[in-house]
Amino acid sequence: MFAVRHLLKSRKHFPYAYAAATTTKSTLPKPAVPARVLIGLHTDSDCRNERLPQIQELSFRKMSSLPTSKKPGSLLEELYAATKPYAQLMRIDRPIGTYLLFWPCAWSIALSADAGCWPDLTMLGLFATGALIMRGAGCTINDLWDKDIDAKVERTRTRPLASGQISQFDAIVFLSAQLSLGLLVLVQLNWQSILLGASSLGLVITYPLMKRVTYWPQLVLGMAFNWGALLGWCATQGSVNLAACLPLYLSGVCWTIVYDTIYAHQDKLDDLQIGVKSTALRFGENTKVWLSGFTAAMLTGLSTAGWACDQTLPYYAAVGVVGAHLVQQIYSLNIDNPTDCAKKFLSNHQVGLILFLGIVLGTLLKANDTKNQPQPALTSSAASSYASLTQKPEVLS
Repeated sequence: MFAVRHLLKSRKHFPYAYAAATTTKSTLPKPAVPARVLIGLHTDSDCRNERLPQIQELSFRKMSSLPTSKKPGSLLEELYAATKPYAQLMRIDRPIGTYLLFWPCAWSIALSADAGCWPDLTMLGLFATGALIMRGAGCTINDLWDKDIDAKVERTRTRPLASGQISQFDAIVFLSAQLSLGLLVLVQLNWQSILLGASSLGLVITYPLMKRVTYWPQLVLGMAFNWGALLGWCATQGSVNLAACLPLYLSGVCWTIVYDTIYAHQDKLDDLQIGVKSTALRFGENTKVWLSGFTAAMLTGLSTAGWACDQTLPYYAAVGVVGAHLVQQIYSLNIDNPTDCAKKFLSNHQVGLILFLGIVLGTLLKANDTKNQPQPALTSSAASSYASLTQKPEVLS
């Protein structure tokens, strides 16, 4: 009590301590100094001005070095930061590739449905899950092959492997997990589908190498991306109906060449410098002519597949809308504008959806068309084969 009372009475003898305690200009408040220290300083006024700032600085350092409790959201933030590079590696933030891989599967599943029936929802769910996983695995494989190339391209240099966010070993481990999940989905199908699905892995692995040896890597990509046109029918029917699935598959390959050539025009300047090949460089200024030819081939194949499946008016109407959509893409395309190329590429998700809806509606309408068809009349020989029920049969005793 004596020390406190002594301090209050003699506050005027502590100009420095009092100013430090009352000032509002300092951004960081100085820590309080114990009373016993001030008493010691008061009795030795010569060293007061030198020792007080030192003591305050030491106290401030001790306070700042104390451990602080983590914020509630810090654990989630750390988890997000750790998983973000892997999500970017599998392009989960850019789902357009998953859509483009899924639609050929959905087309095939819907075409294989019985007349008047909806497509198998369980199969659609399995193939959607498989498309998400395998598209991510394909991106991981692609980035492993193209790590050095991606670092030299403006659009891809920030990818996790090219920028060094993920090591090559970690990417391989992650790829093993992705392929394991893909296999888990595949084994839910029949054994014919398991063999057919596993046979596509060679195309997935070798596609990234094609841009080094040929100007047609988009052809190999189309063969890999549209494998679901064969696999979807096999998963629901136990075998592949080539009369319907082969035209559908070839149509999908042509479609992939169209949209991925548009996509490749974004990087053509970098590709020229690096020495990477693509159909964008192969077609050059004649890109629109080439794409028009592949669009015509796609529409022909879709019409053939619809004829093989006895499709009805909604299907062919959807094929017509798809054709108009692609013609508009090609006609308005500016191959020298990367932004316009990206916009046209992304719009192909609508192409897949339009055709899927046309297949579903066309299949549902099959039942009504079958009912409205006149039944064939019985021939005389067929009619005579039926016994008359008007006479009572004789019973032998």
